[in-house]
Amino acid sequence: MLLIDKYAYINKLASVHPLEKMTFSLGLLLLSLIMRDELISLITFIVMSAFIILGAQIPFMYYAKLLLLPGFFLLSSLVSILIAIAPTSSVIPLHIWAFQLKTWTIFVGTASLLTAQELFFIVLGSISCLYFLILTTSVQSICHVLRQWHLPVLFVELVELTYRFIFIFLDSMQKIHLAQQARLGYRSPMQWLRSVSMLIAALFAEMFQRSRELNNAMQARGGEPVYWPENVSYSQKNWLGITSVFVFLIIYGGFFS
Repeated sequence: MLLIDKYAYINKLASVHPLEKMTFSLGLLLLSLIMRDELISLITFIVMSAFIILGAQIPFMYYAKLLLLPGFFLLSSLVSILIAIAPTSSVIPLHIWAFQLKTWTIFVGTASLLTAQELFFIVLGSISCLYFLILTTSVQSICHVLRQWHLPVLFVELVELTYRFIFIFLDSMQKIHLAQQARLGYRSPMQWLRSVSMLIAALFAEMFQRSRELNNAMQARGGEPVYWPENVSYSQKNWLGITSVFVFLIIYGGFFS
């Protein structure tokens, strides 16, 4: 999490206006979800990955590691879609593989295979769009754009506070865990269970206390939001490129989908 935030500030695309990056990533995400075309989703994944690795200069191995976590959940979901179980006496739909086990038949249906294939490419393209946004744009910049879009102020402030408390939570957890390790709090299974329960209780108490202190500090300052400094400008070249990509995908989807 800390490394993601670091790359969001030091990547080669950090100077690009956040509205351009959000329009590009969210626009491709919506196109991929609406058109539900495998080739469009694959093109989206390739384009976004190229911008992440070549444009933003994010290390390839780190990007590959980030893909592993959603990839695990994606594959587990695909397995549940592909494999179906039905009684042997029932009529099995069109399938490509089947195995009979006593009174049950385990099979992979043709329709399930097509659904899993479509889901795989759509999720792959969607993940690349979200990774492009979080790896190239800071949360402060994203919240600035959300304010420009006139989203409710309460919602934007909750996003900022939630993101801030992630780092406070991680820092507190690391300190408490290190103190417990120094006292041999994880030397046995029973000690491990006791230390983990104490860690959760201590984190809950500290987060509750810090949230009250932060709320009091914001009220003392009048609750004025902190806006992102407008130190970058729009680029006509970037907008032209974004529009060209959208038009190409829309035309392709209209003619070949």
